[in-house]
Amino acid sequence: MPAVDPAVHKLPKGDLPGWKQVFVEDFEGGDVPIGAFPGPAYIDKWSAGYKDGWPDSAGQTGQNSRYYPSKVLSVKNGMLDWYLHTENGISMGAAPTPKIPNASTNPPRANSLLYGRYSVRFKADPLKGFKTAWLLWPDSKMWPRDGEIDFPESDLATSSFYGAVHKMGKDPRDTDVFYANASFTSWHVATMEWTPGRVEFFLDGRSLGAGTSRVPNTPMHYILQTESCMFNVCPKPGTAGHLYLDWIAIWKRG
Repeated sequence: MPAVDPAVHKLPKGDLPGWKQVFVEDFEGGDVPIGAFPGPAYIDKWSAGYKDGWPDSAGQTGQNSRYYPSKVLSVKNGMLDWYLHTENGISMGAAPTPKIPNASTNPPRANSLLYGRYSVRFKADPLKGFKTAWLLWPDSKMWPRDGEIDFPESDLATSSFYGAVHKMGKDPRDTDVFYANASFTSWHVATMEWTPGRVEFFLDGRSLGAGTSRVPNTPMHYILQTESCMFNVCPKPGTAGHLYLDWIAIWKRG
């Protein structure tokens, strides 16, 4: 693999050809301790997402895994930090959301767009049983009818996370998957470009491929969904460590 251009890892500020920037965050507004996110420094731009005790994806199917932002999220050293761990038999994650200026009215949402470009710089400890599915979820909540888009997605201990386009339709397994052949243990920049009829995934500035079949075409909201028990592989009680988001930038179609 050729060397990654260092410029790819710099926070991109400003519009791009065909794209108007609507959100940017580098977490330089100050530290926030666990239990206080978003706090005064970030409340205008962030929500902590699902409340403490809310079942995550696996929790909804019977696993003892839940969202606990008050025990997971903090800001340290210019990064959003997930402290992923288990307490009292409950594996804990969090799914914060950016507040994106938009015209969503049905329902009104602070993190919704119809088409967009989403770019994140991230790194994680290899925590088997914890996972990311940073995703676009349909505002309609009609899934799989209105599809879903994920990137990066996988268990944090995997050797290759991926981007996925869950196609609009009746079969939740009908998905285009694009593997990155990269692990979470190094810094990477993942970018999704969602346009009419196409979702293209980029890792560190290089295209992994694009889904072009039955691509979602209704407004979707963005969630940094971080949880546990992917494919029923749950973390062992002593598994604990960190996932870091260095920066995030979002654009709408210009």
